[in-house]
Amino acid sequence: MKTSRLLQTSVFILVVIVAVVPAAIAQAGKTPSAKKTAQADDSNARPPVTKNDLVIVRRADQILDSETRWNRADTRVCPDTAKTFSLYCALEKASKEVDTFEHRSAVMQETRFVIDEIAPNRNYDHRLMGYNNDPTTTFADIKKIMRLTEERIAAKLKDDSNTGKMQK
Repeated sequence: MKTSRLLQTSVFILVVIVAVVPAAIAQAGKTPSAKKTAQADDSNARPPVTKNDLVIVRRADQILDSETRWNRADTRVCPDTAKTFSLYCALEKASKEVDTFEHRSAVMQETRFVIDEIAPNRNYDHRLMGYNNDPTTTFADIKKIMRLTEERIAAKLKDDSNTGKMQK
């Protein structure tokens, strides 16, 4: 009798776990994932800049310290063991070193917007990769992108501090 009761209880618990837990996990994950996916797909997303974005762009500039370290054949796949870096991969590596990497983070987006400004009407499918791989892009152009992105982020941080909206 005890074994039968134990078996019934075990089956009941198993049914509850199988029925309730996946539904709870799915429900818990719906809202954040939907929001994150919407932002991930918005090529014109404008997340607020932070001090970390300034650190990241400066670090990416250090990573691309010479033309021999520049990979002008970007695929947006950035191995941890890489010795050369595209614009995208330098920003990704710097992001991971400073904080975490997000494809649509403020530093990535601000860099895309700088490319839009200095290379209008190029209509790259992937701005960072397209600009990096463009046969007319030079290493000096890549360094200019880094400098302009740094200036842009610094100006936004200064504006935010003057209006009391400073981000950490």
